[in-house]
Amino acid sequence: MRRTLLLALLGTLVLVVPLTAGAAKHAPTKRTYVVLYERGASVGAAHRAIKRAGGRIVRENPKVGVATVRSANARFAGTVARSGAVYGAARNRSIGYAPASRARVRDPFALERMTAERKTAPGHGRVHRGGAPAPLDEPFADLQWDMRMINATPTRSYKRQRGNSSVRVGVIDTGIDGSHPDIAPNFNRSLSRNFTTDIPLIDGACEEDPDGSCNDPSDVDEDGHGTHVAGTIGAPINRLGMAGVAPDVELVNIRAGQDSGYFFLQPSVDALTYAADVGVDVVNMSYYIDPWLYNCAGNPADSPEEQLEQQTIIRATERALAYARSHGVTLVSAEGNGHTDLGKPVIDETSPDYPPETERSRAIDNSCESMPLEAPGVLGITSVGPSERKAYYSDYGVEQADLSAPGGDRRDFFGTDRYNTPANTVLAPYPKSVAIANEELNPDGTPNTPFVLADCSRGDCAYYQYLQGTSMASPHAVGVAALVVASRGRLDERNGGLTLSPDVVERVLKRTAQDRPCPNPPVFTYPDPDLTPDYTATCEGTPEFNGFYGEGIVDAYAASKKRH
Repeated sequence: MRRTLLLALLGTLVLVVPLTAGAAKHAPTKRTYVVLYERGASVGAAHRAIKRAGGRIVRENPKVGVATVRSANARFAGTVARSGAVYGAARNRSIGYAPASRARVRDPFALERMTAERKTAPGHGRVHRGGAPAPLDEPFADLQWDMRMINATPTRSYKRQRGNSSVRVGVIDTGIDGSHPDIAPNFNRSLSRNFTTDIPLIDGACEEDPDGSCNDPSDVDEDGHGTHVAGTIGAPINRLGMAGVAPDVELVNIRAGQDSGYFFLQPSVDALTYAADVGVDVVNMSYYIDPWLYNCAGNPADSPEEQLEQQTIIRATERALAYARSHGVTLVSAEGNGHTDLGKPVIDETSPDYPPETERSRAIDNSCESMPLEAPGVLGITSVGPSERKAYYSDYGVEQADLSAPGGDRRDFFGTDRYNTPANTVLAPYPKSVAIANEELNPDGTPNTPFVLADCSRGDCAYYQYLQGTSMASPHAVGVAALVVASRGRLDERNGGLTLSPDVVERVLKRTAQDRPCPNPPVFTYPDPDLTPDYTATCEGTPEFNGFYGEGIVDAYAASKKRH
């Protein structure tokens, strides 16, 4: 789990063998790669090319022509790419151990968790112990400014359309806590899958996890990120805690992210093709594929091998996304938390982020792509705070922003006393095991931080946490997309339930979104006392479509109308 990360992050990872120190010193380094087959090449030819290059296939996805390959050949990627049967190869991850002296902590969700503020925030979280809420209202509904912004309330979308179990929503994330009381009623355990295996030296000692394993069950989330996303989409109306945008839809855990927050290529590809094959209608992708934040086909700052790796990531991801979309999956992605106009050149100082301590500064131009966000057919979602301003962290840009949704902004000026508070962020379910591991509960089970809330009205407490990020905005759009499928879908003869063309879903989402113009002046300076005057963002476009809001803020009530 992430609490063990301080002891776990390592730099160079080498194969462990139970031999003497001298023998281990000469053991070859082994790595795993994702190999992408050339279109039109036979599988047999690809297999032979991999074997000749010194590789061994450990996993294969023939639907899009990718395989996970293990090799001790340091030149494997370049060698196998010279075959006419293989397009290219990308590092998946190193394996094994190295001295702990090179450990360095990586928390990709630190901004979303508000880690620094969380550790020092005074006070404790609200606890609900009883008292009947109004019909169709939940105990923490008064804290859900996000749902009110998109008209997901008892008098609006909940009255018209709440979704149903014939609509399947896939969460490609760090997992879903299927036992959480505000997730369990809508959780499809039988269809849920985990496509990744934790790395002990990155994710922490597996025996310290609640399940004691690196191969987590498909109803487990030892990070909390995926459970928060799932609750925002589809927490039920059950007089407990809070409710999601589409409180009656079916939630499917399609895990591709490790406890540490790494999302590698093969699990992401496998998750997407699985979603297509089991009839998932909408997927949420609040991540980018490691190790490159931006994949560049020909950046001179990168070696030829690194260029080939990034080309492979782009092509393999595009194939998997196209496969999913062609099978009726609407694809929704978080825009990113870098406060960057994605259509303008930037400096990337975070890549490659794996192995740890290999990142460097790279100049990025508009030919580089963040995956899966910038692939064709993917809806990119920017984030807004309670005042509807673009969140201070949210990426944006007229080329990448399709829609916007509430994702929270702790720095937002909303009301007279809510600047820099958890209440300006998004509340959703939190696994109890993670709350305990993070030492956020008192001995009696009550929260010891205002970032965590508890509903103890049914005996055992159900826990919720505040997070912010485009990861929190994206599931709001996913929930609205699920309502569109519920309102307009037709029978899925192959998988049961309902299905609806992603083109139709996208058209309805954009047509019904709430238009928001650029600020005036369009160069927006965030009026925050702890941000410098040069912390600005420039909005380009019209009131109907611009780089901050795309086509507008999603609207659950308007989108759930049967016909438009």
